[in-house]
Amino acid sequence: MDRALGKMLPGSLLSTAAIRGGERTAVVCAGTGRRASYAELDARANRLGNALAAAGFAKGDVLAFLISNRTEIVEVYFALARAGIVGVPLNYRLAPPELDGLMAAMGARGLIYEDRFAAAAGTCAHGRDLRVRIGAADGDASARDYEAFLADGAPTPPPVEVEEADPFYFNLTSGTTGLPKSYLLSHYNNATLAPMFIGFDCTPGDVMMTVFPAFGRVGFAWIGAAMVYQAPNVLMNFDPVAVLKAIEAERATIVNLVPTMAAMLLTAQAEVQADLSSLRAVVFAGSSLPEPIRRATEASLCPNVYEYYGMQETGALVASTPEDRRRAPGSVGRAVLFADVKVVDDEGRDLPAGETGEIVGRSPNATTAYFQNPEKTAETFRNGWIHTGDLGSIDAEGYLTIRGRKKDMIVTGGQNVHAAEVEEVLLDHPAVQDAAVFALPHPMWGEAVTALIVATPGAVDAAALEAHCRARMAGFKTPKRFLFDTEALPRTPTGKVQKFLLVERFSVAEPAEG
Repeated sequence: MDRALGKMLPGSLLSTAAIRGGERTAVVCAGTGRRASYAELDARANRLGNALAAAGFAKGDVLAFLISNRTEIVEVYFALARAGIVGVPLNYRLAPPELDGLMAAMGARGLIYEDRFAAAAGTCAHGRDLRVRIGAADGDASARDYEAFLADGAPTPPPVEVEEADPFYFNLTSGTTGLPKSYLLSHYNNATLAPMFIGFDCTPGDVMMTVFPAFGRVGFAWIGAAMVYQAPNVLMNFDPVAVLKAIEAERATIVNLVPTMAAMLLTAQAEVQADLSSLRAVVFAGSSLPEPIRRATEASLCPNVYEYYGMQETGALVASTPEDRRRAPGSVGRAVLFADVKVVDDEGRDLPAGETGEIVGRSPNATTAYFQNPEKTAETFRNGWIHTGDLGSIDAEGYLTIRGRKKDMIVTGGQNVHAAEVEEVLLDHPAVQDAAVFALPHPMWGEAVTALIVATPGAVDAAALEAHCRARMAGFKTPKRFLFDTEALPRTPTGKVQKFLLVERFSVAEPAEG
C-alpha cells in the first residue's frame, strides 16, 4: 500500500497557523519590540524564500545563518522549509574559526547574519555567494540589507516540491573538532514535534516563551509548537531580569529552561519580585535537574514543574508531569506519543524492569545518521535504535530514571562539551605535558568543565590556560576550573584515564567559582 498523498512538513505548521490564526499574534520579539501576526509571518517567509531563489539558491543548496532569538530567525527557518534550501543554524557562541569551519564542512554558499555578529561573519571565508545582513548594512559592502532583500520576493509560496525525507537543516552539536557529531534533520523529523507538547498540557490559550537559543533544535521545537497551538510566542535572548519582566508584561504561561537558567532567574527574582502569576508551567531539559533548584523553582517561580529527556539526535523520548513526579519522584517520566524507549545490556539485549543498562530510543523526531561519519553512525545507530550512551532503569509502570552516563561528555548550562575536544586544545599548549577534562557538580551550571593539568612547574598558570582555550574555542567549552598536579594521571593498563577517580578526588574540594 502506498503512503498517503499528504505530507508532514514543517512549512505546513506555519501555513496552517496562518489560515487558522490569521491576524493573531504569532511572535513577540522582545529584543526589537516587534509583533508579527501569523499571516504576516507567513507572507514574509514566502518573500524570503522567493528572494533566495531569485538570488540563485535552488532546492538542496546550503545556507548558513547567524541570528539570535528574534523574529528573523523564524522567517529564515520557514523560508528554507518552503524553498527546500538546507539550513546551517550557527551557534553564535562559537569562535569565528569554528563558525568558518562548520560553514566549509557543510558546503554553505551563503550567510544571513545579524548585525551584532558582523565582526565574526566578516572573518568567515566561506559562504560568500550571498551575504544578507539584518540591521545596519554599513561596514560590509558585500552584504545586502535583509529588509530590502526580502521585499523583492513574492508573498506567495515558492514553487518548490518539498518531500518529507528532504534535508531541512544541520543540527550542530559542537565545533570543528566535534564535527562528526553533526547531523541532518529531515522535514519529517521537524514536522512531528507536536506529541512532545501534549505531555506539557499545552493549549491555544497559552503564551509560550522561547529563551532556548533558536539555533538549536530545542529552540526550533518551541517555535513550531507555538504554531501547532496558534499560541503567541515571546521570543527573546536569555537575560534573567529581562525574562522576568517579559513574563509579567506578556502574561507568559509556559517557558522551557535548563537548571542554570532557573538558578539565575531565582537570584534575579529575589531582587525584581516580578508578577509571575500567569506562569502555569516551567519545563526543564538539557541537563540533570538538581533537587534544590526544583524546590526553589516550585516555591518562587511556578509550582508546576515539567521535565523531559532525550538526546538532540532522538528528540524527546520521555516527559514528566507534576503528577508523574509525585508518583515517581526520581524519574524523568514516561515515553511520549510515538516514542519508544528501553534499557539494554552491553550486548543489546532487553533488560527487565528495574535493572540498569544503556538507554536506547527511537521516535519520528530522530535522525538516522551522523554527517559524513559512518563509524560514529554505526556505533550509535544499531538495530533500529539510537544508543544514547546514558545509563538508566525503567520500572514496571514505564518510568525512566537516569543512572549515569557512559559517554565522556559534559553538559554545562545545557550545552554539550566533548572532553576530548578540550583536552586536544590544552595539549596544544607547549607547557602542558598531560591533561584530563571531566565534570564536577556545580550549583549554577549543573556540571562544570574541569581540567587537571600535568605541566612543568611554574611554566603555566590558570589564567594563561584560560586565555589559550578562549582563543581557540567557545567560552562555554573553556574549563571553569584548572587543577594542577606533578604526578602522572591515573590510567588503566590500556592507557585510558580513570576519570572516575579524579571526580572522587576533587568533588570533596572547594567548588569552582563562577
